[in-house]
Amino acid sequence: MTKSVSKNMALMDKINSTLDQSKAENDRQFVTALGRGLMLLAAFEHHDALSHQQLCQITGLPKATITRLIHTLVLLGFLRSTEHGQYHLGSSAVRLSVTAWSRHDVVASAEPLLRQFASENEVSVNLATEVAGEMRYHACCRSPARLSVNLQVGSAVPVAYTAIGRAFYAVSSPTRQAVIRSNLQENAFEEDYNRAQAALDEAVKHYNEHGYTLSDGEFSHDILAVAVGVFDVATGQYAYSLNASVPRANWDAAEYKAMIVPKLQALAERIGSGD
Repeated sequence: MTKSVSKNMALMDKINSTLDQSKAENDRQFVTALGRGLMLLAAFEHHDALSHQQLCQITGLPKATITRLIHTLVLLGFLRSTEHGQYHLGSSAVRLSVTAWSRHDVVASAEPLLRQFASENEVSVNLATEVAGEMRYHACCRSPARLSVNLQVGSAVPVAYTAIGRAFYAVSSPTRQAVIRSNLQENAFEEDYNRAQAALDEAVKHYNEHGYTLSDGEFSHDILAVAVGVFDVATGQYAYSLNASVPRANWDAAEYKAMIVPKLQALAERIGSGD
């Protein structure tokens, strides 16, 4: 009987343990090459970028094996190379993780909480995550007040110029931030990318100091929004970000932040904990 692997082990250690176990048990159904490829990807769990040599050292796999795995994973989009000879997780890896997150029970359990929050505070509130350089909405509850932008589940908005996008970037791991920057760079002129990167850098600084991000008329001139990250305890990741928006004409920005940010932070914690 296959023994269980501790949930607290690092991902690569779990895979390595299973590889050793399958070899010891002569498990003919286990695909060793696939296991090694997944172990190489798992090496990026706590690293933004790794070189060929570092991947050899971390995984303990032969140099020739690492070379073949890298070649295959780059072609499939699970890794991407840099001009400095290092590797990052690619868009295919991120898309799989996003799909898993979007199907997680977090969204289903969040929807009634969002409806209650929108009604009690007279705001529009949305839950989103980043997909291919944009923020994709997974749950939306509109305010009774009319907003100029009608966003629905499946809608996409910019990462750099929305509160919900900036919050997600600010709480993301260095690896995820690198993928987001790569996605932005691939779809923007250099000047636009530099402006977006500057906005994201400022958002990280603001979030670290204040615990939220703000968009005051940037995405839409008449919308005021704040946003926070949502940490999913089930996956151990910041899986989403959460915003609350109102018409700018109805609120002073300072008063709105003082009123809504503590409530939004409490909502995010409740959603992430699954309570």
